[in-house]
Amino acid sequence: MGMLVPTALAGKMLSAFRPSLGSLWGSLASLLFWLRAALWWPAEEKGCKQVAGEPQGSPEAKGEDSTVPTSVNYHFTRQCNYKCGFCFHTAKTSFVLPLEEAKKGLLLLKQAGMEKINFSGGEPFLQDRGEYLGKLVKFCKVELGLPSVSIVSNGSLIREKWFKDYGDYLDILAISCDSFNEHVNVLIGRGQGKKNHVEKLQKLNEWCKQYKVAFKINSVINRFNVDEDMREHIKALNPVRWKVFQCLLIEGENCGEDALREAERFVISEEEFEAFLERHKEVPCLVPESNQKMKDSYLILDEYMRFLNCTQGRKEPSKSILDVGVEQAIKFSGFDEKMFLKRGGKYVWSKEDMKLDW
Repeated sequence: MGMLVPTALAGKMLSAFRPSLGSLWGSLASLLFWLRAALWWPAEEKGCKQVAGEPQGSPEAKGEDSTVPTSVNYHFTRQCNYKCGFCFHTAKTSFVLPLEEAKKGLLLLKQAGMEKINFSGGEPFLQDRGEYLGKLVKFCKVELGLPSVSIVSNGSLIREKWFKDYGDYLDILAISCDSFNEHVNVLIGRGQGKKNHVEKLQKLNEWCKQYKVAFKINSVINRFNVDEDMREHIKALNPVRWKVFQCLLIEGENCGEDALREAERFVISEEEFEAFLERHKEVPCLVPESNQKMKDSYLILDEYMRFLNCTQGRKEPSKSILDVGVEQAIKFSGFDEKMFLKRGGKYVWSKEDMKLDW
């Protein structure tokens, strides 16, 4: 056994320096995680003590103040083919990490305790016609063995071939749909000429059933759809979850001097949002999220793999996990774990456990 650690260590060191491109820090961070596990290095952070029988990623081993990234939302691109007026993650850059760098970051997150990854944007199917996304989805399910891999998309660019290639590795596909009136979708910014957003939503629902992917709908309630009655449409589509958000202002994204959107005209009051929820309370899959529940209860990674802190009403980035590691970067995320649990952020999110009638 004494010879195995040095031999394995040599192999790890060689593999760490093998890539010709990308971040050296990403490789070194992976090596550091391996060393701590293999050599039983004690945690050095304040209040952290290694206790026999406790895994490195557990809250007990990390200390009370440590945050485990159980569920992470990775917005790997800001580019989008829609122009939704209330969008709060706008196309301020066109940067996308090289695939291998993104995989390194996802590995770090898994080692830090991630169980669910949600890929979003922008529009995640824009990059390489969905191939970049598909490769990340397969990597997370097959090589990382994550219990849940999900995507949020506007749905317009998804082709059936993608399901044939990658559907086995995807647990949940969430499609953004804010109205079942195409005229309202155009007013919001989801119009694409002769293409019909609602018709594509129905097609995607059928593909999800055919390729055994759980189907979910996300809706942002705003000035243009707050009086709409969506009950019959949602019941007919029968998603596993219908996530209903209140339109949210984020300075620098959809409001303020340096913003790419002016979302003030989309904003509704708490009373109006509650009235919409009351009208739809009989829909069993309804999952409501007011601004209070939403703002600080998501762990969000941007295109540089930086956690985004929204506690002050704008997105303040941490340093990249590829540079400083997950445990250091997540301290600046502003994440409210109690609100995450209170809003139902932890649920049955693996399609194997949903027991759906495909």
